[in-house]
Amino acid sequence: MVDHYSFMSTISVYRDWPHAPVDEDSPLWDGDPTCDPLTRQWDPDAYGPLKVGCEMACQRVFGNDGLLILRPHVILGPHEYVGRLRWWLKRMHRGGQVLTPAPDRGIQPVDVRDLSNFVLNQVENGGVGIYNVAPDSGSASYGDMLRACADVVRSPQRPATLVWVDEDWLVSRGVTQWTELPLWRNAAAPWSMKTDRAQEAGLRCRPLTQTVDDTWAWLERGGRAVSHERFSEHGIDPAREQSLITQWLAEHRQV
Repeated sequence: MVDHYSFMSTISVYRDWPHAPVDEDSPLWDGDPTCDPLTRQWDPDAYGPLKVGCEMACQRVFGNDGLLILRPHVILGPHEYVGRLRWWLKRMHRGGQVLTPAPDRGIQPVDVRDLSNFVLNQVENGGVGIYNVAPDSGSASYGDMLRACADVVRSPQRPATLVWVDEDWLVSRGVTQWTELPLWRNAAAPWSMKTDRAQEAGLRCRPLTQTVDDTWAWLERGGRAVSHERFSEHGIDPAREQSLITQWLAEHRQV
């Protein structure tokens, strides 16, 4: 029997996310602690309930006195394997007109290094309980992230021109949220995770612009994440992107 167990969960355990703000006491999906994960493949709808089942199983075995549960938001930074930030950096490097939504929408991905530091500090100090892990929801915007991506790639031959497009318009044109334009979701509260408890416990998050800069530096040094099946999910086809930009500008008399 171990004295301490740490489990990495996810914001996806919350039933109301991304449609309402969530804190550690928000309702969860129904979970089954006895579920055999080999009986179903990963998919977005299964992910949250399966993680809830994992949390329940951990609580059964280790109890609350020896259990640390972390529920991070989206994790970015060097070595990030899903490829969301990497796609935006590569897209900005390609230059030209870039389809970009939601400049003022708040965003709160957590840098993998800050998450790691928080976990290690909690383990070393015997921390237990449940923590949402992410920067404060007002610390950065989606526009901040995209501008930082455009700035850091520095492509003077063909600089990126950000074309800001209304979110509802994108939905009406069938743009797939979260994947065709990575990290974008036209919902009430995709980036409204309360993290006061973790902040009080010592969580410190670097500026999102630093995460962007360091990820690009890693890529420029030849950094490559491990191969993952979800790479292909992310990014919009260039021809479709340009067609949407042309439609948007024409409808708004900017061409």
